[in-house]
Amino acid sequence: MPTTSSSTSSSRSQSSRQPLMNSLRIARAAIRARPVAMRMANQRRGYAEAIPDKIKLSLSLPHQTIFKSQNVVQVNLPAESGEMGVLANHVPSIEQLKPGVVEVVEESGSTKSFFLSGGFATVQPDSALSINAPEAYPLEDFSAEAIRNQISEAQKIASGSGSEQDIAEAKIELEVLETLQAHVK
Repeated sequence: MPTTSSSTSSSRSQSSRQPLMNSLRIARAAIRARPVAMRMANQRRGYAEAIPDKIKLSLSLPHQTIFKSQNVVQVNLPAESGEMGVLANHVPSIEQLKPGVVEVVEESGSTKSFFLSGGFATVQPDSALSINAPEAYPLEDFSAEAIRNQISEAQKIASGSGSEQDIAEAKIELEVLETLQAHVK
């Protein structure tokens, strides 16, 4: 009987050492692999992602897309919070746009200007800019004389020669036309 109890205690001792031995083997393997992992981490750290120097502009209207993920250098916006210039790596944001001119500086250095009636601009973290507007027209499509004529018509209605709704609409039209007039030469 003493042999049985001794063999039982010996097998218990071996079984309790087994997890310890496995843990030591794993730790030893991890220590050996550590320098390789550190070298790989250092190599990865050495390669930075290229920082984009262009903006991917999308300018969309309900009935047409003017720009679709086109690379441009800069976009100037008439935000409600104030005039805003957007370059590559701009802080992500969402801006409500007021009626005004959006100026797009293309890669070639040329500038295109559009008059927007309002809308929203979303700057994404990956230097993508999306502008959604109800209406946008190239600035060169407007004539100063036609704008003056429309302003005088809107002033007549806004001064009280119509319904309350007509007067409110004429005041909004006046605001938009006066902004447009300031940009058309």
